[in-house]
Amino acid sequence: MTTDDLADLRLRDFAPRPMLRVAETEVLRLPTPAVDAHNHLGRWHTGEWRVDDVPALVAQMDERNVAAIVNLDGCWADEIERNLDRYDRAHPGRFATFCRVDWGETATPGWPDRIAASVADSAARGATGLKLWKDLGLGLEDERGRRLFLDDPRLDGMWRAAAEAGLPVTVHTADPAAFFAPLDRHNERVEELLEHPEWHVGGPGFPSFERLLDALEAAVAAHPDVTVIGAHVGCCAEDLDRVDRMLRAYPNFACDIAARIAELGRQPRRARRLIADHPDRILLGTDVAPPSADAYATYYRFLATADEHVPYGPEDPPGTGRWRISALDLPPEHVAAVAGDNARRLIPALATAAR
Repeated sequence: MTTDDLADLRLRDFAPRPMLRVAETEVLRLPTPAVDAHNHLGRWHTGEWRVDDVPALVAQMDERNVAAIVNLDGCWADEIERNLDRYDRAHPGRFATFCRVDWGETATPGWPDRIAASVADSAARGATGLKLWKDLGLGLEDERGRRLFLDDPRLDGMWRAAAEAGLPVTVHTADPAAFFAPLDRHNERVEELLEHPEWHVGGPGFPSFERLLDALEAAVAAHPDVTVIGAHVGCCAEDLDRVDRMLRAYPNFACDIAARIAELGRQPRRARRLIADHPDRILLGTDVAPPSADAYATYYRFLATADEHVPYGPEDPPGTGRWRISALDLPPEHVAAVAGDNARRLIPALATAAR
């Protein structure tokens, strides 16, 4: 390749090899049994089980000292029974399956009561939490065609059912901030969005990033008797000051770090301070489905070492953006809290099982 060719090198073909010589610390296990508080093992969204061989997954968990995995794909009615049979009942203490609700109910009047009843029914069947996804805010409508948000008062019955059953609620609202920004040469996630154009929600017809985060905060504030776990660093990994403010304001709010070490690792000092200020409210989660031994090693390295210029995932080029990250070098007590102890405290079903 000539220098003239290089002058016209396309970004997609640029594959630099870092010349840095940096520490590469392998962390295959942590002393504290870990809990992956954010993963997907069921058939929701794909129609097929995310894990073909559950005993092999348990063996992998043992290899990486993962005591338990939270399965956010339980759904409702017969499907949650199938998830509970496949995971929780077949391997007691190793899985905690959260339910979802059938938002198709909102097409006909009376849906608030049916949604609330569904949560209560799933809890009675053995669900250990409730998962709310980004479609609540980005797409769902009521029977009159009006958009539904997390802070809709008609959802109070759903929240009350979760509180009465002692179910923590994991909430994924919005999406990365760049997904709401104009899709142009300044968008740091442009490669990802060109590959997945349906992920871009910055155009007409979508609510703003701020509206969705405000709805999350309003819901957390309105339901102090429910433990709310904000997925993906409180759904706002790009603004840890905002996450910090919510953690200070609402004792019932916590967050997982699933699929956001790419963001945390490029602001390692701020991320480390967030955990130092709220060591009892941050949970390990990977969102790597099916669960991966390599992913656990990457997350352990991120939490426990001082390594720099670390790849945050196996993709080349990286899936989120063309950067590397710095690990957090947390003190052992904070590693233990984030890796597993916080999940055991905030998710009642794991209080004694996941040890």
